[in-house]
Order: sequence, then structure tokens, then C-alpha cells
Amino acid sequence: MKLYYSPGVCSLSPHICLREAGLSVELVKVDIKAHTLSDGADYYSVNPHGYVPMLELDDGERITEGPAIVQYVADQVPESRLAPPAGSRERTRMQSWLNFIGTELHKGYSPLFNPAAGSEFKQWQKQRLTDRYTWVANELGGKEYLLGDTFTCADAYLFTTLGWMGFVGLDVATWPRLKSYRERIAARPRVQDAMRAEGLIK
Repeated sequence: MKLYYSPGVCSLSPHICLREAGLSVELVKVDIKAHTLSDGADYYSVNPHGYVPMLELDDGERITEGPAIVQYVADQVPESRLAPPAGSRERTRMQSWLNFIGTELHKGYSPLFNPAAGSEFKQWQKQRLTDRYTWVANELGGKEYLLGDTFTCADAYLFTTLGWMGFVGLDVATWPRLKSYRERIAARPRVQDAMRAEGLIK
């Protein structure tokens, strides 16, 4: 398999899941600003959307969209417990988290990185993110992970978004539960492997 990624962006989530599942994957780095691969090839010729992540399977089929990729990965290695069984109520809860993180958190950062967005709108969006993270912290409560005691691909996605806070003027320490949650996930050996491979830590 090949994972098309860019360091530290949303592709970190499936990268973490692949390593947590113990699956072998070739990393293909993408310049998401220039939409090129390391050899200068046009990434649009590989993925018409031009963004990451994208997972290319051994038979050549390509899967896009992070929440779809992480569930595919989890289902390849059920014993990894990265996702509850398909059709279960717990699986639906995890899918609800993936959708919330994708639409309410992940996409909430986009305007804050957009130079065309006005300062007033950015401030409104920053407050909206703050409110969403406050809700997440309350939902997390005293649990180790989003679904309880088991790390799932939803945690990989939330962890990834928490890493962007400093770039937009948010401080994870504002939410002690989120801070300890992030530290707990960052200490996982395979999470560290993924971050090291992307050059995010030494």
C-alpha cells in the first residue's frame, strides 16, 4: 500500500492508524501547496482532488477521504481494535465522532489559514472552534479515549487536529482534559513512529 501524505496535516491520522494496525505502507510525500510529488510529478494526475490523504491499495485501487481510509485500515486488522465491529452501536458512535471532527473541527481550521478570509470572520471562526473543543473536553470527561478505554481511529483524528492549535493562536492547555489526552496519545510508541517518519519529532 501507499499513503500519500503531507507532514502534520490530516493525513497524519491514517498514518497513525496504519502503524497502530501494524500494516506495511510506503509513504509518498506530497507538496500540497504546489500539488506535486517529490519527483516533480503533478499530484492531480494521481488524485484529481489534489489533497491528502489518499491510500493506494496493492491492486491499484485508490481510497480518498480520511474517515473512510481509517475505517478501511481498521477493518483489515480487527484485532487492533481501532474500530468497533461494523454495524454495532459502538461503530456508529465512532463514526459520529469521525464526522464531527471532520466537519466541526478539521474544516473549522481552513478559514484561519486562508489569507483571503477577513479578520472578523477569522475571529468568529476561532471562537467557534473554541466552543467545539470545550464541548469535546466535556464529552471526554474522565475517559482515556473518546470511546472509553480503547484507542480508536477517531482518537488519531482528534489528536491530529489538536496539533494545529498553536498555528491559529489556540492553546491546548486551556482545556486540561484535552492537554492530558493529547500527551497520552503522543506517548504511544506507534504514534511517535508516525510523527518521527513525518519529521514532526526527532
